Amino acid sequence: MEVPPLVWDPRYEIDLGVHVFATEKYRKTRERILAEKTVTEDHIVSSTPITYEDLAHVHTDEYLDKIATNSFSAFEIIELEIPYSEKAREGLMLMCGGTLLAGRLALEHGCAAHLGGGFHHAFAGHGEGFCLLNDVAVASRVLIAESQIERVAIVDLDVHHGNGTAAIFADDQSVFTFSMHQESNYPAEKPPSDLDLGLDDHASDEVYLDLLSEHLPKVLKDHDPDLVFYLAGADPYKDDQLGGLGLTLKGLRCRDRFVYDSVRDRQIALAVVLAGGYAFRPEDTVAIHVATIEELVSRSVG
Repeated sequence: MEVPPLVWDPRYEIDLGVHVFATEKYRKTRERILAEKTVTEDHIVSSTPITYEDLAHVHTDEYLDKIATNSFSAFEIIELEIPYSEKAREGLMLMCGGTLLAGRLALEHGCAAHLGGGFHHAFAGHGEGFCLLNDVAVASRVLIAESQIERVAIVDLDVHHGNGTAAIFADDQSVFTFSMHQESNYPAEKPPSDLDLGLDDHASDEVYLDLLSEHLPKVLKDHDPDLVFYLAGADPYKDDQLGGLGLTLKGLRCRDRFVYDSVRDRQIALAVVLAGGYAFRPEDTVAIHVATIEELVSRSVG
């Protein structure tokens, strides 16, 4: 099998000032996988911008107008939790386009990864929790609207519940939403996904992997998706600033391996996005994202 294509763009590195969301992690992940010869430059594809027409499959006209004109209220900026600027809009819209491109490439090649994406706290009509646009939701809706696919499963293994994604697809039978997260963490209000698995604080590798292995195969079998979007969050890591689970670096690698094997065994197309990651040591976040790509490549060419 071939090395999966990876989507990235240097404009993902947005200057947010002193902020826990360190956007340089995208560039550093790319640099590491190239330095370690996991992939070559030939395997990295430049992102493509998203159109407002595509965004309208998920986001309301009123909200898109606020994005285009930067007419957010002070409260909306506080809720978004990142400083908003033209550069931020450009980078986050480009990242939304990158997730759509990763979905298209996954359908073409069997799997693909996006060195970015996973903004699952964005709702149809507002952004929150660092998330301006719900890239996975937009990509899912666009590909379904184009009749590229009929069914999607979103496997969200970020430490935080995918509240925006759950709300967007609450009445949509074509998209199955599965969120496995720390129950006592952000957000306070968690709209129900099709399957929510809320973990206790400090849950171990063993507890996490046992629960995942119990439920994920059944999700894939029962929903029988044409495409899986996997949010491979680095923030279930035990030393994450915004997390409270107990997973180790080894446990997170095992998590990725299990997801990849489960999806591949059913011959389903897979698009991976990096999602959250805020380790006290930024190099740990990068190491987790690198391992996510290493596991995908090893299972694609092995």
